[in-house]
Amino acid sequence: MKLEPALPVDEVLKPLSAAFGEARNAVLVAQPGAGKTTRAPLALMNAAWLGGRRIVMLEPRRIAARAAARFMAQSLGEKVGERVGYSVRFERCVSAKTQIEIVTEGVLTRRLQKDPMLAEVGLVIFDEFHERSLEADLALAFALDIQESLRPDLRLLVMSATIDANAVARLLGDAPIVRSPGKAYPIETHYLGRATRQTVASDVADAAALALRRHRGSLLAFLPGEAEIHRAVSALKERAPGPAVDLLPLYGSLSPSLQDRAIAPSAEGRRKAVLATTIAETSLTIEGVSIVIDGGFKRVPRFDPGSAMTRLDTVRVSAAAAEQRRGRAGRLGPGVCYRLWRDEETLALAPHDTAEILQADLASFALELAHWGIGDARRLKLIDAPPAGAMSQAKDLLTRLTAIDGEGRITEHGKQVAKLPLHPRLAHMVIIGKARGEGRLAADIAAILQERDILKGVEDASLASRLSLLKRDPRLARARLAAGQIRKIAGIESGADAGDPGALLALAYSDRIAQARDRRGYLRLANGQGARIEESDALARETFLAVATTDGQAADARIFLAAPIRQETIEALFGDRIETRSSVYWNRRAEAVSAKQERRLDALILEEKPFADADPEDVAQAMVEGVRSLGLSSLPWSHRARSLQSRVALMRRIEADGSWPDVSDAALSKSLETWLKPFLYGRTRRQHLAEIDMASALRSLLPATLQRALEQLLPERIEVPSGSAIEIDYQSGDTPVLRVKLQELFGARSLPPLAKGRLKLRVELLSPAGRPLAVTQDLESFWTNAYAQVRSEMRGRYPKHHWPEDPLSAPPSRGRPSGSTPAGRR
Repeated sequence: MKLEPALPVDEVLKPLSAAFGEARNAVLVAQPGAGKTTRAPLALMNAAWLGGRRIVMLEPRRIAARAAARFMAQSLGEKVGERVGYSVRFERCVSAKTQIEIVTEGVLTRRLQKDPMLAEVGLVIFDEFHERSLEADLALAFALDIQESLRPDLRLLVMSATIDANAVARLLGDAPIVRSPGKAYPIETHYLGRATRQTVASDVADAAALALRRHRGSLLAFLPGEAEIHRAVSALKERAPGPAVDLLPLYGSLSPSLQDRAIAPSAEGRRKAVLATTIAETSLTIEGVSIVIDGGFKRVPRFDPGSAMTRLDTVRVSAAAAEQRRGRAGRLGPGVCYRLWRDEETLALAPHDTAEILQADLASFALELAHWGIGDARRLKLIDAPPAGAMSQAKDLLTRLTAIDGEGRITEHGKQVAKLPLHPRLAHMVIIGKARGEGRLAADIAAILQERDILKGVEDASLASRLSLLKRDPRLARARLAAGQIRKIAGIESGADAGDPGALLALAYSDRIAQARDRRGYLRLANGQGARIEESDALARETFLAVATTDGQAADARIFLAAPIRQETIEALFGDRIETRSSVYWNRRAEAVSAKQERRLDALILEEKPFADADPEDVAQAMVEGVRSLGLSSLPWSHRARSLQSRVALMRRIEADGSWPDVSDAALSKSLETWLKPFLYGRTRRQHLAEIDMASALRSLLPATLQRALEQLLPERIEVPSGSAIEIDYQSGDTPVLRVKLQELFGARSLPPLAKGRLKLRVELLSPAGRPLAVTQDLESFWTNAYAQVRSEMRGRYPKHHWPEDPLSAPPSRGRPSGSTPAGRR
């Protein structure tokens, strides 16, 4: 078969077909614009090794699938649905004559589950595999499993321009790699100032207006999402791009007719500016485009297993995606590309996009595995293994939905869930809703939720308002079509749309049932996360909401769509999950222990009341938490207790063998249960802390042997020659201090050493009035050298006190005037 005009991929089609004569699998790497999407299937459809079977080609995007089918059918001089057809969501155009069927991702996965033999299929093609969608990874893994176990004659072809061909070839059993260099039209690249997430729409509009003035041809601009596209269209209109320029948006939820208009050739004498999302990056050819504006951003879903929420993040494109976008300018001839960043920043871009399996909600993936009969993803051939945390969360959810059992096997209910082209949450809701007689309403809700909410941020957050608009608002046309498809697949008979939207939402999102907090508009979700809704929204007055969508933030996520739900409905639906718990805790506001009994659904408190007979152990533990909250300064530290703490700390430093406990404030705060808790029994309020003997509490950390050793090595007091027992100050630094009146040490050449001689006392000698006279650690040296000067100065000031010339031979006294009886002579 010879097709016109000739395309670069034509040169490798014969080698590609020949490769399948020797191998079951192959990889085709062809540059953008080489023609692989439309030429490869046509070249292979009559190959002898196909045995008359059909070719099924997976195309990630619906618009590309329809466009490719139209182009191939026109190449054969036929209508779509004859030898070339397609099956996409809401639409199937095939016939008995169809040899090439182009399908989108969900269609292929369900077909593999339903008919794993693929008896009528000889070749499955995976186009644009570099996008690494979760569905494509899964479908390829299933196809390889079929090939190994059921259909050794089944052929598989993976195609892309920017994949790691060697890694994919290894996955396919060292498959041959066929490369088509493509035809490289020159593309002039300009780098403009860096755009930001906030300014990208305006910056793209500026660049587009500039490019349309400078260059001929149509323009393709890339923006992160629909909101930015509409802002850019409005901004570009203000910049007057020219009377012959049609401004056309292009994104996934746009109607097929408007999508087709964006990719069709312009009318004679006119050109177009197409403002698109990532939908236009790859296989889709937009007629007449020779100018590309790359805003440098895209929007990707990021799933957080901790909150079970998916948020949309605006991120920088990868280097591979930027090159794909740039290549759009040179598909049909020389072109120009304007990039909204600096040249040197290109080196900082990530080489490739992150595979969806590494950052997506894996609930549907886990259900498909269970339906396939596999509990462990490692049994399949996948380029990247799914993250353990996301898989665990997905299995927990499926278990809660009763779609899989405790062993991870799919249940009968799970099989029904898997048949519906919906997220497992929504499929579960539809099936249970049908059983409750609310099937039509459940289908409507599922359709609204699975379609992107075009009213988000425009209308209030009420699901009821969306449901009322569903029947008539043109903006919800796709949702109406989806609702009909869901009802047909689920076997829901015609009837009334009556029911409780809140109850149905809760069936899908029981972890997102929300309860109002103290501040209006702020709520707590059943999963423990916070959420908020605009204070002006009528839903902000409700006590309980069933929440469908949020912005995915972990802290106080903004609620975009919800419905009110009554507490009695919650209890009726989830009575088996409601727990009664007794809670004893430290009440910070009252600074006392509180005890209450709660009925809870996960993090939601449905009912609470106080109770009196709390376990003393729980009360003591709550007091521990109270002290931890208040800090150690809340305890009645006596001088004696602090001295004991310092003595133990000093011995821990002297004998650094770990035998002495750490009694620093930091360590004591961490070990309150060990030393303080026994002294908290019977106490319930902060005021009761004043009754604690802190010295006894600290001493409980020391075994009896250490208590005896402490008294011997670092005694609390020491007896001086006068007979007085003087307290040693252990809190004034690393060296213990003895403060004693000078007369009480007459006759003493030294004082007993501490810690078996490893520590010397610092002696502060005091006047009869208790004022410092001298400091020494060598008492005999003081008597010999410094005492005479002290005596000379003090005799006149304290004439009635004893100031002998020879202090070493004089009897000690307790500071009495001359003539009184010394303490040692009584």
